[in-house]
Formats: sequence, structure tokens, C-alpha cells
Amino acid sequence: MSSIVNRSRLLIGLSMAIFGTIGLFVRGIALPSSETALYRAVLAVLAIGSYLLATGQKLQIKGMRREILLLAASGIAMGFNWILLFEAYKYTTISMATLSYYAAPVLITLVSTFAFHEALTPFKTLCFVMSTAGILLITLKGGDGAGGMSGNGTDHIGILFGLGAAVLYASVVLLNKFIRNVAGIQRTFLQFVAAVVTLFPYVLLTGGIHLGGLNTSGWVLLLIVGLLHTGAAYCMYFSSLQHVPGQEAAVLSYIDPLLAVILSVLVLHEPMNGWQLLGGAMILGFTLLNELR
Repeated sequence: MSSIVNRSRLLIGLSMAIFGTIGLFVRGIALPSSETALYRAVLAVLAIGSYLLATGQKLQIKGMRREILLLAASGIAMGFNWILLFEAYKYTTISMATLSYYAAPVLITLVSTFAFHEALTPFKTLCFVMSTAGILLITLKGGDGAGGMSGNGTDHIGILFGLGAAVLYASVVLLNKFIRNVAGIQRTFLQFVAAVVTLFPYVLLTGGIHLGGLNTSGWVLLLIVGLLHTGAAYCMYFSSLQHVPGQEAAVLSYIDPLLAVILSVLVLHEPMNGWQLLGGAMILGFTLLNELR
């Protein structure tokens, strides 16, 4: 049993490390964010569908019928969440985009207090206030120093896109609280299908298909984002989640933003001032403390 748990911890940690590198790959794909999101969803549907077939898992049609609207809504939110996150990568550093995106747990805590009548204890209140202060530090100080990723002072735009993505991701999490009959990787597969169905006409109406303009490296990066960062990583995560306690999974999930920040600052040499660093530490530190508590 311990070997299964250790293997599951390793796979969850690996999936989070893969998620943490996605910004580097998306940056190299010369496509509009909406197209990148669409192809990511298509490739993920193919990869996860193959996984479900290989493991003999059947879709829970009965549960899906009862919760089809919730599955569709969460899938749509997931697709547009990706679009905003990919836009954030274009306007600011990967670290700032990722840290602003991690405002999602703060939003979930706030909404859950009212929507699900979850108690807002003094400790939760402290974590919420301090995490929010971290978000404000990043937002207000995001344009200081080097003037953003490109030197054009576009950090604030990227941070706003990241916060928008956080709102949509929080919506996905909150909608999932109402989906009880379809679980795990099957739920994610159906949500990706909904994302494809929604994003395809959106892409056609807002700019069309530009796959023909991709060079070889762009194709390789796109396949990696769809098959590895989405299909394989989600399969690893959900196949292992049942064997690891929730708190441990919560701790391991912070490999994602930490690795993204490290790669942004140390590998890509993207600017990050002291206020931003403090704000990021407050967001990640207090949201993690809240989950552990």
C-alpha cells in the first residue's frame, strides 16, 4: 500500500511540475490565445479518451444526463479561462501571470462563505485578508521597475488577464461542487468536450484558423501543450488523487506556481521586483496555510 501512495505522490508532483512549465511552451506558439486553447482541448480530448478506452472506464451516461448543463457550463468556463491565462503570458511575465492566476483560491473562499454557508473563521479571515493584500501588491506594483515582460509597461494588462482567468477557474471549481454523479477524469473529459464545442465556433467567428502558419517548432510545442501538459498531466493527476490525502495533494499542487516563478526569474530572466515577490509569497503562503488548516 505504501508503494502505491508513494507512486501516487510522485505522479501528482510530476503533473504539477508539468503544469508549472506550460507558460514557457505557450509563449512559443505563434497562434491567437483562443486557437491555442481550442487545440489544447482537442488534443486533451483525444489523449484522455484514449486513456479511458485503454483502462476500460465507461462514461457515466446516467449521471451526465442529470448534470449536463453543469458540465457544459464548467467546460465553457474552463476553455475561456485558458484563453485569458494565455493572454496574460503575452502581456506580462510568466511569474506575474501565474501568481495573479492563483488568486482563484481567495475568490473560492469568499464565494463559498456566502453560497455554501461555509464558516469564515478568524484564521480563514486572516488568510483571506493577507492573500488579498498580496494580490493588491502584485496589481499595484506590477508596472514598477523594468516595465513588464516586453519593456512596454504592459504588466497591468497581463495581471488583469490573469485575474480574469482566476475568476473563471474559481467558477469551474464552484460549479464542480454541484456535480456529484460524474467524478474524476471522466468529468474532466466531458468538460474538455464542452470546451471544444464552445471554442470551435468562437475561433471561427473571431479570427479563423491559422494552423497553416505554424512552423515546425510551433507544431511541436502545440502537441506538447495538448498531449503532455493537458492529456498526460490530467491522467496522472486524477489516477493518483484517490491514493493521496487531500492535504498532501494541496501541498503538492503548489509545485506548479513555485516552479513557474523559478523558471520565469532564473531561466528566462524576467523582471520581478521586491513588492511583487512579497505579494506572491503572501498569496501562495496564506492560501496554502488556509488549505492545510
